[in-house]
Parts: sequence; structure tokens; C-alpha cells
Amino acid sequence: MASLETILLIASILLLLSTLASKISSRLSLPALLVFLVIGMLAGSEGIGGIYFDNAQLAQAIGVVALILILFSGGLDTPLVDVRPVLARGIILSTAGVFITAAVVAVFAALLLNFPPTIAVLLGAIVASTDAAAIFSIFRTRQISLKESIIPLLEFESASNDPTAIFLTVAAIELITHPDASPGHMLLFFIQQTVLGGILGLAAGIIAGKGINRLRLDATGMYPIVTTGVALITYSVTALLGGSGFLAVYLAGLALGAQKLVHKNSLSRFHDSLAWLMQIVMFLVLGLLVFPSRLVPIAIPGLVIAFILIFAARPLGVFIALIRSKFTIRDKLMISWVGLRGAAPIVLAMFPLLAGIPEADTIFNIVFFVVLSSTLLQGTTIVPVANFLKVSTPYTPKPQFVIESVGDAPLKSEMTEIRIPPQSAAINRQIVHLGLPSGSLIVLILRDQEVIVPSGTTAIQANDLLLVLADAPSLEAIRSIVA
Repeated sequence: MASLETILLIASILLLLSTLASKISSRLSLPALLVFLVIGMLAGSEGIGGIYFDNAQLAQAIGVVALILILFSGGLDTPLVDVRPVLARGIILSTAGVFITAAVVAVFAALLLNFPPTIAVLLGAIVASTDAAAIFSIFRTRQISLKESIIPLLEFESASNDPTAIFLTVAAIELITHPDASPGHMLLFFIQQTVLGGILGLAAGIIAGKGINRLRLDATGMYPIVTTGVALITYSVTALLGGSGFLAVYLAGLALGAQKLVHKNSLSRFHDSLAWLMQIVMFLVLGLLVFPSRLVPIAIPGLVIAFILIFAARPLGVFIALIRSKFTIRDKLMISWVGLRGAAPIVLAMFPLLAGIPEADTIFNIVFFVVLSSTLLQGTTIVPVANFLKVSTPYTPKPQFVIESVGDAPLKSEMTEIRIPPQSAAINRQIVHLGLPSGSLIVLILRDQEVIVPSGTTAIQANDLLLVLADAPSLEAIRSIVA
């Protein structure tokens, strides 16, 4: 048994290596999560690190906690206004789309690989869901922007399809271990997971937002502790009551982020950092859990399942789920291509291990191989595929200013950043001549990395980033003025 000091030293070295490697991966256009996995495998028992780790239960627990905090951060950082237009289609994609994907994989696994029907269904269920950690990571770090509502749809789907995948996985395991299980009971379980997860998640986010604004804590640094506690409590209570904790956590973050909160920017930055830490830890642990030598015998089955998933099952699920939607064929092809598999399928692959399914080791190794293939093939080609399909749009940087509300009373006006487009009618005009609504104010201007405190005679230039203080109607008027 290694000493605490040794464990801390190894953990800190792996964290630092992962952080530095993420910078290299960005330059090589490799997904950071793939790099974290590789570092974990290199540090494992068959790698140069020689760290032996085969505790599936501990790995699953770490994965669950990590997914909780990643989903909460993703919801907190997703504007509700972006989700509303895709809500209905997102729900269909995260339910019917997952069912279809799982069914197609199961059929091909049974026909081409001669898997027993129940094992084929179990495998299809595990790999059917997209992974929120992988998708949030790529869209947050690779400066990718896609047309219309593609990114909000993909993010909402990846965060909300876990109940369906968990239901299918648990149902398949139940069929294997208890062949006389009632289909009606399984369907009731799915409805219960989804409904409770949705109601409790939204309620938790709304109540937490109102409570945080009234807390009046003495130390600013304690607010992130409160929101972290909210995420963990939301998951735990929902799961204990029989709902989907993962869905509840994402919706809690979404509902919380939709409100005007004190220290909102600070909370967002904290949870973004915490989500990155959780991703690194989770993928390092999953990498440690894998024995590379065991991947070689399942290379062919793994490639077969990966290609079926990428080129047949996922596209079929997307096209059927989005039939008669506003999305074009190019949009649907892009949505199909960004169906990344990551930590979520690997965490689900631990369910058969803990349930004692005889084929559990084979399933886990195939799933890991599928995740590697998906991350390597799809994760590295999102930008060129988006350009080829002509669905990419100019990237809008994240907010540059960090001014935020710190008082307890909600503001009628809000700070908003507005970018001046190159063709704007406001270019070369002085602020005093713009005809801004009464009560609105341009607080700062960011121009070529220089912060300018404007006066009435300051002339607006192309690509200026304006920090504007105004209420909602005034903001709309200002956007039309500078358009």
C-alpha cells in the first residue's frame, strides 16, 4: 500500500502532465479528453507508470461524481434562450434517437459478430448515448461555431440522453439476469426517471437561484461552495427518489444560469475550472482501468461496432428523430457526426461488471475501443467536416469583461457585450450621435486589446466590443442601431 505522500505526488504529476498535454493537443487538433485517456493508460499497470488499478466500483463512483459536476457546469454555461428553440427536438433526439441507435447497433452486433441477442442489446444500449463531457469540452475549447441551433441541440441532447441510456442498460441487464422481468415495469422505470429528473432539477435550480441572492454571505468564495452543494444534493435526492440524477443536475444548472445571480461570472468561471478538473480526473482513472493488451483481441469487433455506430446507427437515429424539422440534410449530417462517445458509455459499461455479467469484460473493452475510435475519428475532424458541409459560422468569443452584480437586489438593467460588425452603420459615428435609448450607457469599449472609457465624442470602430448597461428593451434597440 503506497503512502499518502506517494499517492498525492503521483496524482499531482498526472494532473500537471494532463494540463500541459492539453496545450499540445490543441496545437495538434486532438481532443484533450483523448490525451487524458492516453496519459492514464501510459500510467497504468501495462504502461510506463506501472500503476495497477482494477477497481471498477471506485472508477464508477469517480465517474458519476465527475459527470454530476460537468453536467451542472454545462447547464450553468448554456443560455436558456438558446435551448428553448431546440427543446422539443432535443427531447425526441435524446429518447427516440437513443432507442433507434441502440437497436441498430444491437442488430448488427448480433448478425455480424454473432453476439447473443441479449448481449447485443446490452452493448447497443451502452454505446447509444452521446457524451456531455466530450461535447462540452470540444465546443468550449476548439472555438467551433455552427449555424442556427446545432450546438445548443447537441449540448442539450448529450446532457439529457443519459436517462434513456441508463434505462436501456438497466433493462438489458435485468433481461439477462431475470429473463421473466416485466416490460411494463421497465417502461414505468423510464417514465419515472425522466419525469422526476425534469421536475426536481428545474425546481432545484429555481429555488437555489432565489436563495443564493438572499444569502448575503460574508465571503465571496463561499458562493461556489453553495452551488457545488446544490449540484450534489440535486443528484442525490433525485436518484434516491427514483429519478434521473444526471438529467436533474443539468436542468438545475440551466435553470440557475437563466436567473440574475450575484457573482454570476465568478460562479461560472469556478464551475468551468471544476468541470475541467473532473474531466481530467475521470479520464485519467478510466485510462488507468484499461489494460491495453486486452484491447488487441477485440480490435476487429470494436472497429465493426464503432463504424456501425458512426456511419449507420447514429445517422439513422438523427434523421428519424429530426424528420420534418427545420434542420437541413447538411445540418443533420453534422449533428450525426458530432455524436461523440466518451466517459458516459464507459461508466455505463461498468454496470455489467458490477452486475456480474459473464461477458462484462468483453463488453467493457469493446466500449472503450469504440470511445477511442469515436474520439479520434470524429473529435479531430469536426472543423473540416463542418467546413465541408458548410454549416460553420464565425466564432463569437466568450465575454471579455468580468463586471458583475454583487448586490443583493436584482438589477433592472444588465451588463451585455455587443460586437460591432464590419458593415455596421454605427462605424465612425460618435456615441452622442447614435441615438441610444434613454437610461442606457456604453460603459467600456474593448478595441484591439485596449480598454477605452468612452465619452460622447468617442467614435465607434469596426469590431469594437461594447460593454453596455441597459434593460432588455433598450438592448434590443441598441442592437438594431449598431447592426
